[in-house]
Amino acid sequence: MSVSCSECFSDLLCCEDSSEILSSQSALECSSDLESIACFIEDERNFVPGFDYSPSIDASAREQSVAWILKVQAYYRFQPLTAYLSVNYLDRFLCSRSRRLPQEKGWPMQLLSIACLSLAAKMEEPLVPSLLDLQVEGAKYIFEPRTILRMELLVLSILDWRLRTVTPFSFIGFFACKLDPTGTYIRFLISRATEIILANIQEASFLEYWPSSIAVAAILCAANEIPNLSLANPEHAESWCEGLSKVRIYTAIYTYINDYGCM
Repeated sequence: MSVSCSECFSDLLCCEDSSEILSSQSALECSSDLESIACFIEDERNFVPGFDYSPSIDASAREQSVAWILKVQAYYRFQPLTAYLSVNYLDRFLCSRSRRLPQEKGWPMQLLSIACLSLAAKMEEPLVPSLLDLQVEGAKYIFEPRTILRMELLVLSILDWRLRTVTPFSFIGFFACKLDPTGTYIRFLISRATEIILANIQEASFLEYWPSSIAVAAILCAANEIPNLSLANPEHAESWCEGLSKVRIYTAIYTYINDYGCM
């Protein structure tokens, strides 16, 4: 069954979501420690899945899985970070050479999606629905909790238990402050950049980019909607922190332009 997530983007970010993201960046506000950001940039390469899918994995199956994750995120009002982590776990599993999903159609990807979302919710959400309640929003198959738990253990094994991941949300608060030191538009920049990021994770090409590049590109796309900030560019952003690459930022922005029309 084809699943579309376009209808859930419009209300994906409520005011509470924006506030949660902003508050989660409290250690990385305008007075942020550059060393912390530099450490994130140094570590992020360890959490990029890469573009190495098995030929047996249908790209449309991934798109449907990500669309379902975003629908459940909206249904339960999970944090945007929860959805992003779910997709990160899913992609890292699919790109692993040590384990391939069974080629049976439909259910293996859905089981993997549920397990990844459950793990991400346990990492980030104060209240996590039961494994049965998590299977909403068009889930075609219903799995017993023990089956999902076994899949969670398999995912943990493949990921070497590395669930605390560097994501674009590790950076967007800091980059928003760099772009707008006055703080006038920071909430808008973070909220809009988050929407842009979630709107693009459905594309498999998204796997090519490092989280810092994704964050900068999303912030610059968001800034393009504000006349006072619209002149910001990758050359300018490259100076925000050592380790940023204007080439990687440019390529991420190009993807956003093609897929989302943000500029």
